[in-house]
Amino acid sequence: MTQTYTESEQFYSDLYDKLFPILRSITGPGLRQSYDIFSQYMPLEISSIKTGTQIFDWQVPQEWHCSEAYLEAPDGTRVADMHRLNLEVVNYSEAVDKILPLDELQNHLYSLPEQPTAIPYVTSYYKKRWGFCLSQQARDSLPEGNYRAVVKSQFVDGNLDIAQTILEGDSKQEVLLSSYLCHPSMANNELSGPLVLLGLYHRIKKWPKRRYTYRFALHPETIGSLGLLHLEHKNFSKNMVAGLIINCVGGKQQELTFKHSRNDNGLLDKLLYHLNDHGHGHRNISFCPLSGSDERQYNAPGFQFPVCCVSRSFHDGYSQYHTSLDDKEYMGIKPLLDSIDKLERIFLEMEQTTVFENQYPYGEPQLSDRGLYPTLSFFSEERKKQVDELNQIKMLLHYSDGEYDTIDIANKMGIPVSDFKVALEKLEAQKLLIMKDHSRR
Repeated sequence: MTQTYTESEQFYSDLYDKLFPILRSITGPGLRQSYDIFSQYMPLEISSIKTGTQIFDWQVPQEWHCSEAYLEAPDGTRVADMHRLNLEVVNYSEAVDKILPLDELQNHLYSLPEQPTAIPYVTSYYKKRWGFCLSQQARDSLPEGNYRAVVKSQFVDGNLDIAQTILEGDSKQEVLLSSYLCHPSMANNELSGPLVLLGLYHRIKKWPKRRYTYRFALHPETIGSLGLLHLEHKNFSKNMVAGLIINCVGGKQQELTFKHSRNDNGLLDKLLYHLNDHGHGHRNISFCPLSGSDERQYNAPGFQFPVCCVSRSFHDGYSQYHTSLDDKEYMGIKPLLDSIDKLERIFLEMEQTTVFENQYPYGEPQLSDRGLYPTLSFFSEERKKQVDELNQIKMLLHYSDGEYDTIDIANKMGIPVSDFKVALEKLEAQKLLIMKDHSRR
């Protein structure tokens, strides 16, 4: 059932509280339950890829269904319990119900000596094992004796589920906005990305005009992006002009950091450098496959799609990462709203960033007949605005030859590309400029 979306701290706080307790993984009921919640606020179409399907060099794994997982101490107290915190069971643990002494149990326990109060996030998607995660403090205090380890789980044939929705624009040229939704019970490194994606969907939906088509995707990390590429790589090859992976966009850091695409020559790559020359406060870093998220799949040698990644903290690392310390207090709600603001501003700028072709390239077109030339020579502030706009119109007409894009032209004038908004609207209304398919340049 569709629910009312309202952009407020309270809305995002309440939605976070619904999503945080769910036991998510790369497949299975927790992932679908999370999609169902998001689908109350944005339309989502689910694509399902069956277990065992070959996706490039990967294979879709079986679904993991886990109803209970706990570790009982010799006195019967539970030192780990999935229902207390999902991180306390190793994600994708196989079923077990056995009694074992502490020294044998240690081989199935995971903790962080350097962060004694943190419970780590541990997964074993592609090799069957079982285990529990607890703080180093709790682990150090375990008494000798026999422990009961219980994991009630099963692996079943099912699907890898990928959720998408599209906001169509005037052009089929496409911008991909994506985040992953597979980590359980962590805040910044999980829920911040999907929540900001939701906010961007509603912001972009409200725009009176969209030059580009925007695809919003939610899926599990790695196998999910590979699954989306499996479904859409031909379309992406034809139509994708930019992409952005959104993750870890909460936290204390103020600025956004953009990791650029592999070839650093996409539309968004170019825009991000341009914007930093005109007052935007984000940071740009080079692509590197040694760390990161789904941008690595899109930038693989066989694809080389112009997909970047944005974060407030992921690229520099933060001590709470992949632990129970990555909570709502650390992530914050206000940083999410700030990230939505900053990212919308960038995509508004992208709307003015494209390649045009002058439809009257032989000499200068007659501007006065089209109401594009000032009719009074008297100097005034209004006249100055008209002259500035006329200069933009002349530059746009002269350099719109299907090769120069609007950033190139803005750079020649020493202005931000966003200043072209009014001039472009007038030139397009008069059919003097027509947008060219950027992806086929």
